[in-house]
Amino acid sequence: MSGRAREYDETDVRVRPGRRGSRPRSKRRPDHADASMAMVTAVDRGRWTCAPDADPSKPPVTAMRARELGRTPIVVGDRVDVVGDLTGETDTLARIVRVTERRTLLRRTADDTDAYERVIVANADRLIIVTAVADPVPRSGFVDRCLVAAYAGGLTPVLCLTKSDLADPAPFAAQYADLDLPVVITGRDRPEEGLAALGAEMSGRVCALVGHSGVGKSTLVNALVPEADQSTGRVSGVGKGRHTTTGAIALPLADGWVVDTPGVRSFGLAHVGPDDVVAAFGDLATAIEDCPRGCGHLGPPADPECALDDLVSAGALAPGRLGALRRILVALS
Repeated sequence: MSGRAREYDETDVRVRPGRRGSRPRSKRRPDHADASMAMVTAVDRGRWTCAPDADPSKPPVTAMRARELGRTPIVVGDRVDVVGDLTGETDTLARIVRVTERRTLLRRTADDTDAYERVIVANADRLIIVTAVADPVPRSGFVDRCLVAAYAGGLTPVLCLTKSDLADPAPFAAQYADLDLPVVITGRDRPEEGLAALGAEMSGRVCALVGHSGVGKSTLVNALVPEADQSTGRVSGVGKGRHTTTGAIALPLADGWVVDTPGVRSFGLAHVGPDDVVAAFGDLATAIEDCPRGCGHLGPPADPECALDDLVSAGALAPGRLGALRRILVALS
């Protein structure tokens, strides 16, 4: 090396390169001001299908989760901000950079002792509980559990009774008359009438369909969205339906969305407490503030000091409505 000193001016500043390259590291993150809003319509192995709000006529966008989101869960129904290639063309990929706060959340656990919550759909307005009145036989316990999940998650439940051509739906529907629960009846004996009534309940909303396999969820979806071409399955000989939908998927209606969910055999409620359910009833939410701590609101003998009984005594609550609510609460006990 020459003994001559290297000459440089004060603007000559050298930056020590990092171990992974010469670009200086920064903790600043882009604000993605140009991001577009979209709704997640399907999830598949680390890729999310998103429907853009700006132009619903455009093809759906396939997106990955941005690194800054870490392991943030993203489910069908989530409202997200996306950047990147939004053309929806084959082999293009966008990025989800933000997930907005959820308005509602439908969750379940594998059973009542499972601490792991499975999110089914976010931001749905209504939960359509699909139950066949025959083949397979209706199970009020399952409907009750779905009602609990709907109330706790902020969704408005609707009971949809299918296969009315096989049995009279009135006796089963009568169990829920005191809950002010909308009931829609469909079947081959009333194809247009039933579908029109269901469409009216779903108009302008995001609605999730849930029910046992074989009760006709996918058949309803095919009728509501003919181009969806969802597969339908035949009920097995032992009365259990075969699974025909393997993952939740949101499909566009004329003025809303229908979310078809996989058929489930159990609906765990480990994440829900009695207060969560009662709080969903506007006329009862304040009353339970007078209940003793730990009250399950089931009445005597389990909860002899439940304040809901005082409402009945005062004539402020119909006995039938309280009885129906307590039958729902039994699903948690």
